[in-house]
Amino acid sequence: MAKITFVEADGAEHVVDAAPGQSVMESAVKNNVPGITADCGGVCACGTCRVYVTVAWRDKTGGPSEVEQEMIEEVEDGTTGIRLSCQMQVHEEMDGLVVHMPESQH
Repeated sequence: MAKITFVEADGAEHVVDAAPGQSVMESAVKNNVPGITADCGGVCACGTCRVYVTVAWRDKTGGPSEVEQEMIEEVEDGTTGIRLSCQMQVHEEMDGLVVHMPESQH
């Protein structure tokens, strides 16, 4: 298991246990993290599971695929490190990951 902390725009934190192999979005939805609505169910089609990954974690979380990057560009808000959590697969090296959520997702 990996512990992932979701930080809302107002600073509220939600720490969840995420199983390797599931997406970061799935771990949020299963643990009722507010702000991760995942309207498309995780198929990279809506952008309602956006998170910001800090520089320190970007190597471990990897970068967006071409399809994910196209969706990010549609919902871009100017913040660096944006990812769609439905496209981030949990692995044990992500234990301790902290992601921030945009204000628009509260």
